[in-house]
Amino acid sequence: MDLVDTAVELAEIGPRLHVLRFPVGQAYVWRDGADLTLVDAGWAGAADGIEAALRRGGLDPARIRRIVLTHCHRDHVGAAGELADRHGAEILAHALDAPYVRGELPVPDPDLLDWERPIMEHGLTTPEAPPTRVDRELADGEALDFGDGAVVVPAPGHTPGSIGVHLPRHGVLFAGDTVASVPDVMFGVMHVDRAGALASMRRLAALRPSVLCCGHGEPVTRDTAARLAKAAELAPAVPDFSSGN
Repeated sequence: MDLVDTAVELAEIGPRLHVLRFPVGQAYVWRDGADLTLVDAGWAGAADGIEAALRRGGLDPARIRRIVLTHCHRDHVGAAGELADRHGAEILAHALDAPYVRGELPVPDPDLLDWERPIMEHGLTTPEAPPTRVDRELADGEALDFGDGAVVVPAPGHTPGSIGVHLPRHGVLFAGDTVASVPDVMFGVMHVDRAGALASMRRLAALRPSVLCCGHGEPVTRDTAARLAKAAELAPAVPDFSSGN
């Protein structure tokens, strides 16, 4: 599968919220008037596809004002630098992940469970993100100027500087890869610190969002708070396979 040449799809979640779907994973678009905020930026080489998808949806790529990275992995950072350079957008990432985004340090390896290894191996066949500038390093609890008051929610564990982005006035939560929704809401995979990621998932669940936007899996818009809370409660830091199930 060619992750770069395959067309990017844009789908509406709500009047101001869209999902950008890639062959693997997704990013999100929030609209304030005509101004756009991207939460994550897909794969390296996907900038043209992202722009085309936005235009098909009646959105102007030239109005991308900022790109907020939930964490440093290649399927989230990939096209951020190219899009930001084209449109004068600002790139934001947590201070703990910024050195990995910039390429100053190697991205930390996850603490893999056996069943996660094939997922990791597949991911390594996909385009590596180029070193990407970070214009603004984010701190825990910081307010962001979009979505009528976005808030940076610390979510370390998937990577050291993973974040969630919460829009309290709209009940929207961008969870990055701390949480997945494949096929239902679940604890994410391939964490650097599994126990830390689980604590972060429970922190995100306490926000009780009505819309959950994960890096992998469909956006969750029904019974969202209850489904996220149940998944966080049931998720073990290390699954027990001793029963053979």
